[in-house]
Amino acid sequence: MNHLPLIIKREYLTKVKNKSFIVMTILSPMIFIALISVVAYLSQLNNDKVRTISILDESGLIQNTFKNSNNTKYNILQNMSLEDAKAIVKETSSYGLLYINKSSDVDAISNNIKFYSKESPSLTLMSNLESQLEKKLTNIKLQEQGVDVNMINASKVNIDIAQESFEGEKTSKIDSVVKLIFGGAAGYLLFMFIIIYGNMIMRSVIEEKTSRIIEVIISSVKPVQLMLGKIIGTSLAGITQFVIWIILGGLLMTIVSMVFGIDMMQSPQQDMLQQAMETTTVNSKIENILTAFYNLPITNLIVAFILFFISGYLLFSSLYAAIGAAVDNETDTQQFMLPIIMPLVLAVYIGIFTVIEDPHGTVSTVFSFIPLTSPVVMLMRIPFGVPIWQQLVSLLLLIGTFMLTVWFAAKIYRVGILMYGKKPSYKELIKWIRY
Repeated sequence: MNHLPLIIKREYLTKVKNKSFIVMTILSPMIFIALISVVAYLSQLNNDKVRTISILDESGLIQNTFKNSNNTKYNILQNMSLEDAKAIVKETSSYGLLYINKSSDVDAISNNIKFYSKESPSLTLMSNLESQLEKKLTNIKLQEQGVDVNMINASKVNIDIAQESFEGEKTSKIDSVVKLIFGGAAGYLLFMFIIIYGNMIMRSVIEEKTSRIIEVIISSVKPVQLMLGKIIGTSLAGITQFVIWIILGGLLMTIVSMVFGIDMMQSPQQDMLQQAMETTTVNSKIENILTAFYNLPITNLIVAFILFFISGYLLFSSLYAAIGAAVDNETDTQQFMLPIIMPLVLAVYIGIFTVIEDPHGTVSTVFSFIPLTSPVVMLMRIPFGVPIWQQLVSLLLLIGTFMLTVWFAAKIYRVGILMYGKKPSYKELIKWIRY
């Protein structure tokens, strides 16, 4: 393996010195931050816009229900017809007109409420109006039937079942959500890294094969060394690019926020969130989220993420390299991509739809041991508390499968890198492995 360090160095330097690699390394975070800045700026403009809604309440029951906020102002219209109200709204360029018909029956009122506007109204706005109207009319109807609304509100009971393990560790429903987010982020990051840089390895093999440089290289280097060198060298280049993206993205985000005064975390519902933060219930939920975060096995997650991330990436990268050796151009790779992509997609779906409901069930456990799905599924299971022996068995199976895959891929590589002008079939690939 004396040539392996040289191959890794050559592959790494070739990638990082490539003009397209340098351009995309610098340009990608700039484009990404520009898109975020535009979205944040437009959201900020939207939040600064004040909407005026005119209300014509012929029943006289609703008009005092609505209160002005930072973004919404209510204008009460009285002693006029509906047509006159529409004309006034058009002249004053109000956002819309809420019309409540004249009736003493609550059911009749609720069935004939209309909102007039020049364009389709905001879904959030309509939901807010409906919510306030439903609450007000419900209370009116209860009072008409002789029901004490205050007594009903006072008699309501909120249930929040406390969760605790047999060992005395306190948990909550939010724990599962936080664990799913951490596991899902780790699995998704691995998925994207494999797709992006696995294709880079495959293209690298195809380029050298089509340029016939490989015929010179292979005379002094074993195929397995060349393949491992490409995988490791390209991986290091990918990690370098990823680190630069994070650093450059953070700097650009800070600069944009300071220079242009754009709040990158701006959201259309920011006022609603600020109001919600003032309530005791929301503060309690925030405390539960922080508790759930502290309950995570952070050390185990970090170590497992590094090991499963590296092992899983190496496994799939060897498959990508084998595909690159078997074909002459990227068009011919499509027939071999499905068997690689499907296990990754399956792992993501199992992680999202199965792990969250039953992280220690049969399906979740079995797929966390299958090497082609374990890098994603096991990373999503670990936050829920997976025994160390299961993690070690899964990791050993993954590493063993990687070594076996490298051996098979090297056989395909040995024959495929010198094959030109013919699209191989699965049957021919099996023959190459037997050579």
